[in-house]
Amino acid sequence: MTDTQVTPNTSPHTTAPSDKSKSPADVSNTKKTAAPKHHLIVTDAHMSKGLQILVRILGGLIIVASVAALPFIIADAVTMLYQTVDGHLGPKVSSLTFLLEAIGMGVQLVIVIGMLIFGLLLLLDKRSHAMYWTYVLIPLVIAKIMLNMAIYGMDYHLILPFVQFVILVVLSVTLDPQLRQERHVQHQLRMMESKATYEKSKSEDMLGRDLTGKGYISLNFFNIFWMFVLASVIGLVLETIFHIVVFGHYQNRTGMLWGPFSPIYGFGAILMTIFLNRLYKSSPFLIFCASAVIGGAFEYFTSWFMQTAFGITAWNYSNQWGNIDGRTSVAFMCCWGVLGLIWIKVALPYILKLIQLIPWKVRYWLTLICFIFIVVDGVMTLLSLDAWYSRLAGISQDSPAAQFFAQHFDNHFMAHHFQTMELNPKSASRM
Repeated sequence: MTDTQVTPNTSPHTTAPSDKSKSPADVSNTKKTAAPKHHLIVTDAHMSKGLQILVRILGGLIIVASVAALPFIIADAVTMLYQTVDGHLGPKVSSLTFLLEAIGMGVQLVIVIGMLIFGLLLLLDKRSHAMYWTYVLIPLVIAKIMLNMAIYGMDYHLILPFVQFVILVVLSVTLDPQLRQERHVQHQLRMMESKATYEKSKSEDMLGRDLTGKGYISLNFFNIFWMFVLASVIGLVLETIFHIVVFGHYQNRTGMLWGPFSPIYGFGAILMTIFLNRLYKSSPFLIFCASAVIGGAFEYFTSWFMQTAFGITAWNYSNQWGNIDGRTSVAFMCCWGVLGLIWIKVALPYILKLIQLIPWKVRYWLTLICFIFIVVDGVMTLLSLDAWYSRLAGISQDSPAAQFFAQHFDNHFMAHHFQTMELNPKSASRM
């Protein structure tokens, strides 16, 4: 698929008015307005040609890299399969690390084949097909990042999938030629439309609501981000109060390096809202059951990932009836069910009104600044946890990054700041 070329209207059925029938002022105005339009078309065609060459070069590089990597990945997979069948690996076969390595190798093989196809599409200038192909590859690359983090921690193994992720995300929004040609115009129209929708919703007391009527809340980035922030703060406050009432003393239960955030509640609120948005009119029992399943599954996965990647145990329900590997239990799934019911039926309308108090003139740049802060906070939190793990595991701390975290976020600081977390390097699945 090549770029759509814009050509003048030369249909024989359309006759342009003659300049003779116009006044001199009209002719002058026509000439003045025609020149800029022609200039824009020429400039856009030039940009399309440059983008086409750049995309094809990138496609060729991706093909070369994929073809070069494919034999090594296949050889490693065959070797692992042979050693498994032959019994050379011994007890290691039944370990979680081996399972994650096998899954990671399979995912990597699929990614390389997918990148090879993606490169061919770019080389053939099939940009629309390549754009949709990125939607297949991005989730696979995210899965590879999480697997590498679980096996190796925060080290150089994350560089390649992270670079792949950035390339795919950038290309997914730039490959479509129509999107590129109309980006500036569409941006202006979106701003005007968003402003009009905002004013209309404000006059009807429907700010942030899903105007189609299919769900309660509009699932846009603005609403979801601030929902995450508020739920992270409110969840931390409620959990802290609960701990004081039940155990009689204060405990720092934050989950981030900076700020009063407990991200498990933020992500939990996002999942609840996305999955239950269209069920807000359903029966309380259905919402309770769905919330219990969603919350329990999310709690289990979070516990598994933290222990697998960093050897961290933040909660253990092994002594409770109906527990599942100690990571969640029937009682806490019921708690998630109650929280989900309260969230959808009671809290969400007030949360939405609170979010919409952010003035229109500042909501974009304020959201961007806060989003950057949350991302930096999250990355620094993961890096500090990885450095904490490395120190307790006896791994050499010679790198400048390791020395930075050892100086500013040492073991005493980490244990005091993350008071709910117990770190045991032996419980991680790293190599």
